[in-house]
Amino acid sequence: MSKNRDLISIVERLDSAVVACVGDIMLDRFIYGDVNRISPEAPIPILRINSQQSMLGGLGNVVRNLGALGCRMMVFAVTGEDMAGREVNTMLQAVPGCQVHLMFEPGRRTPVKARYIAGSQQLLRADHETTDAIGSASRQGILTAFERSLSRCSAVVLSDYAKGMFSDGLANELILIARAHGKPVVLDPKGQDYSRYRHATLIKPNLRELAEATGLPVHDTARQETAARRVIEATEAAYILVTRGSAGMLLVPRDGPSIEFSAVAREVFEVSGAGDTVASALGAALGSGAGIEDAVGIANIAAGIVVGKMGTAVADRSEVVNEIERESVFNVNDKILRPEEARERSALWKRMGFRVGLVFGSFDQLSPNDLALLEKARSNCDRLVIAVQSDIAVTASGAKTPVQDQATRAYVLASTVFSDAVVVCRDETLEAAVSNIDSSGVRSWD
Repeated sequence: MSKNRDLISIVERLDSAVVACVGDIMLDRFIYGDVNRISPEAPIPILRINSQQSMLGGLGNVVRNLGALGCRMMVFAVTGEDMAGREVNTMLQAVPGCQVHLMFEPGRRTPVKARYIAGSQQLLRADHETTDAIGSASRQGILTAFERSLSRCSAVVLSDYAKGMFSDGLANELILIARAHGKPVVLDPKGQDYSRYRHATLIKPNLRELAEATGLPVHDTARQETAARRVIEATEAAYILVTRGSAGMLLVPRDGPSIEFSAVAREVFEVSGAGDTVASALGAALGSGAGIEDAVGIANIAAGIVVGKMGTAVADRSEVVNEIERESVFNVNDKILRPEEARERSALWKRMGFRVGLVFGSFDQLSPNDLALLEKARSNCDRLVIAVQSDIAVTASGAKTPVQDQATRAYVLASTVFSDAVVVCRDETLEAAVSNIDSSGVRSWD
């Protein structure tokens, strides 16, 4: 997997992906209130409702996550001709960069998951849904629209929630069409029969789903890999990615050794929807040209962000970048950039709305005055780039040769809490450094 600083450049490219999303779409409703008494009719709490919220669920949550990552999407799904179906359509149309291909099926009920919550405690979930296979007209409509649109997509995500979309072999037909067009397919599975997912690029079960699909024990890494390889034998998938909660992720390729990814969440509030986040990030990363290990690394970071939020949340691109940078604080070398990397990083920060500052100097044998300057500079911006003069630039400016060489000075500066990026530059003046790093709109100090 790439270094953290290289992952940032991959995250920056996610908006180049166009992801075809196919699967079971639904509404998630959250009904919030207070419980102050028990019902006299039965031993159950009475929820006094204060507010309600509705959002896209199932495949819709994949769409929400892709939108947060800056991707464009094409959505292919079936709903009923009901109020919930119309609500789903309205919400999809409001997602930036989302092209909607919905089939409205008479007599079908659009799945709605209604969660009743008092404080932070969920009291009840009530599901309204149809789980029968979609009709033949809807099936053909999905296939036709998918095949016509595929040339404009760079990756495919199939999201199976066992609500009837993939009950009759549609998943395998879509996979074969996508693979024939050279598109990677990420599949979020459900149930025991994974043969319907044959030839997918990557299948992403959690531990419970892996055990259910294979009938094998999964209580340690070795057994998880054995079970994953059983799925590979049955499906000929290129990769199985096992999501394991607090234990992180396990990537098992068809060829080669497995790779473990440690969980990155600092505190877990809610795991609902984290699987959708992983599938979305994988589709976005693969669709923008990332390698499989980098794609999983980004998905792992995104999942760690959403489980630290309440409710069915998403991770946007700036949050992923911030998390990578937070991890880089503990890896000093990730903060030391080449001039072209500093230009790219500065431009990315400015696009994210951050105020970028720049300080310039030799910083030989860092002094209290130097630290005071850095502290002041960092307090006046959101991200601070430190441009440290190279050994040649210091002597060319007429100063004596520095005691510490440029690599040492850069490392010491990157070790401080004030620095977000450090770049060694050959410039003799602040103006030249600002121009070279292309820091338009960047406040500078020397």
